[in-house]
Amino acid sequence: MAQFNEAGEYLTRQQAGAAPVASQGRDRLRANLRTVLTYVILTIFLLVAIGPLLIIALAAFKTSDEIAGNIFGLPAVWSLANFAEAWSQARFDAYFRSSVIVVVPVVIVSCFLSILTGFAFGQMRFAGSAVLFPLFLIGIMVPGEAVIIPIYYNLRQMNLIDTYWAMILPDIAFSVSFGTLWMRGFFSTVPRELVDAATVDGSTSWQTLWRILVPNAIPAVLTMGILFFIWTWNDFLLPLVVVSRDDLRTLPLGLTFFQGRYSSDLPLLAAGATMVALPTIVVYVLMQRHFIRGLTSGAVK
Repeated sequence: MAQFNEAGEYLTRQQAGAAPVASQGRDRLRANLRTVLTYVILTIFLLVAIGPLLIIALAAFKTSDEIAGNIFGLPAVWSLANFAEAWSQARFDAYFRSSVIVVVPVVIVSCFLSILTGFAFGQMRFAGSAVLFPLFLIGIMVPGEAVIIPIYYNLRQMNLIDTYWAMILPDIAFSVSFGTLWMRGFFSTVPRELVDAATVDGSTSWQTLWRILVPNAIPAVLTMGILFFIWTWNDFLLPLVVVSRDDLRTLPLGLTFFQGRYSSDLPLLAAGATMVALPTIVVYVLMQRHFIRGLTSGAVK
């Protein structure tokens, strides 16, 4: 069968066979160029994102003279003196302890309650579920700044101001609001036949949840826990309002007061900022595989 080119000229059999090969070569070249361009753009955004973090981290190892001379250069001597001074003299050890005391119960209790409420709204049918679920979502729809004053007065009436409970309880409430939506999205994708089969085998709802569903929901639960950790660790407004004692301040709040006292000591400020940001970075790096799996699995289906 005769073949013609775009100009209408007759092509020999050899020329006709070479045309698809040339077309495939051009398509492959365009695909490679798109890939290279994508990686170039992503690299630029990566540098923009982590560039300030690297500058601050490097400044934590320098002296004031080195920062004034070349803020982008490497330190002449890699010393942890700034970190040691910030940890001891600037009371970052107390701030770190307060952050851990607040974050650990918030993450554990919030994950536990979110699993229960997510399972209830995702798999169980009960009276009032259509009304209760939107009530849980109020914690997401209403910004924390709008309710921080009522929270303060409620905590003051319960004599919880200037205690760890004043930071733990509200953070749990806000976290469970999101966690309910998150885990309901996962549990609602679980085939109903799986739950029915477990029920036929004699499993109670509690056993079905913890022995069958939760092991399959590990990526979603870990992702939710990482989000709770990051949000609670970086929380600033709530500790600022409900805590005035220096020994109860968390790291972000302590860093603010620390900045006011040591505004002229840039290496010390950089060391403090690095210590505040480092735990969240380490947690994400260690758990990023589970975090991505949780985002791309049943939690968002």
